[in-house]
Amino acid sequence: MGLGDRAQDVAGGIASGISGSTRALGDALRAPFGDSTVRLGVTGLSRAGKTVFITSLVANLMDRGRMPQLVAAASGAIRAAYLQPQPDDTLPRFDYETHLAALTAPQPHWPESTRHVSQLRLSLRLQPSGLFGALRAPRTVHLDITDYPGEWLLDLGLLEKSYESWSAEVLARMARRAQGAGYLSHIAPLDAGARLSEPVAQDLAQRYRAYLHAAQAAGCGDGTPGRFLLPGDLEGAPVLTFAPLPRPDKAGRASLWHEMARRFEAYKSRVVKPFFRTHFARIDRQIVLVDVLGAIHDGPAALEDTRQSMAEILRAFQPGRNRFLSRLWQGTRVERILFAATKADDLHHSQHPALTAITEALMREARDRADFAGARTEALSIAALRATVETTLTHDGRTLDCVRGILQKTGKPAALYAGALPEDPAAVLNPARQGAQKWLDADFRIMDFAPPVLHLRPGEGPPHIRLDRAAQFLFGDKL
Repeated sequence: MGLGDRAQDVAGGIASGISGSTRALGDALRAPFGDSTVRLGVTGLSRAGKTVFITSLVANLMDRGRMPQLVAAASGAIRAAYLQPQPDDTLPRFDYETHLAALTAPQPHWPESTRHVSQLRLSLRLQPSGLFGALRAPRTVHLDITDYPGEWLLDLGLLEKSYESWSAEVLARMARRAQGAGYLSHIAPLDAGARLSEPVAQDLAQRYRAYLHAAQAAGCGDGTPGRFLLPGDLEGAPVLTFAPLPRPDKAGRASLWHEMARRFEAYKSRVVKPFFRTHFARIDRQIVLVDVLGAIHDGPAALEDTRQSMAEILRAFQPGRNRFLSRLWQGTRVERILFAATKADDLHHSQHPALTAITEALMREARDRADFAGARTEALSIAALRATVETTLTHDGRTLDCVRGILQKTGKPAALYAGALPEDPAAVLNPARQGAQKWLDADFRIMDFAPPVLHLRPGEGPPHIRLDRAAQFLFGDKL
């Protein structure tokens, strides 16, 4: 990186800090006297269900009949909820109406997954409670929800890595996977210290991108750079034409290795850092959605990939309490982080405590770091839209607690017994850490259920599991 790039980064950091501090000052001064704003970030790897979560959350805040554990809803303090234009005119609006229509259609289907950053503002009109609540004027809390593509989240972990360290990690990971064999055999005779050839660089980037897609299809959720999987408006840009290589003995400034390293640093400075400053640095409440069941089903390696990926992502957050003075000088910090294992409706409720315990253990490193910094953290098992009902079946003389729903592919009803999750999370986390190829004494299954046909009564949002508890933890204190 040249002096000009460093100067621009420093200037950008200063400008971002000033902007964040100014915004924090405005929020801190306005909060006691009028409208206030909660900025909720919704993050998670692909398949975690971010789009469904946001859609169901907004629908259930507008029609609150299924939100008894959100105190402001149960007490009647929320008098009205309405959508407004999002505050950032440079971001696309989260297409709430289209996503809700997909879930509530006569033949419902899951909405399309996140492909870019989007935002939505839901304003809640509140009547103050307490002895003199009726004498006080209503106030408004704006809930600004920002959605991020899961494929971009892992890039935040690149900020602390060099091209050499990133390449070494990626190549070591590829050596353990069948999907990486083709790429590794291709680069084996390649001299990374040779003079740069643009066709060679382009070919390497394409081959590496093909590996990332194959690994993702196999259940691996740790592919970086995320824009290789979902480039957005950077499709075809030179900043996306690099790939991991082993370090050569010698590499001049005109070498393939040197150019790959330069493009890696450009990706961090021109793509990852602006993304972090513009979006993540503004968040003060965060939910991290994790498809824990899907990772367990895919095997020990996938579960370990998930653990490492989430640790990488959460290193980029700024956890801590938003005290008045700290907000002025440091910008917004994430006060509360909820780790949510999604698709809990694939399990009978009797297994939800085990799923939550595994999620807590999976996120232990990230939770400890956030707790130490002063943030509040919690883990939950949730289903933003409940697609199954519970049932009990008898099989080979055993009584099994199952769930029943409509299969996504066939449209036929089916019952699922996912397998017995262990009460001790170490039973799955230890084999994952030790590199086990498969579970030795268990078989965990999942099914792709379609969304149910909904028959909602007036005042009711879509059915869910613990969405109200999630909302209470994330922003209930602000209501």
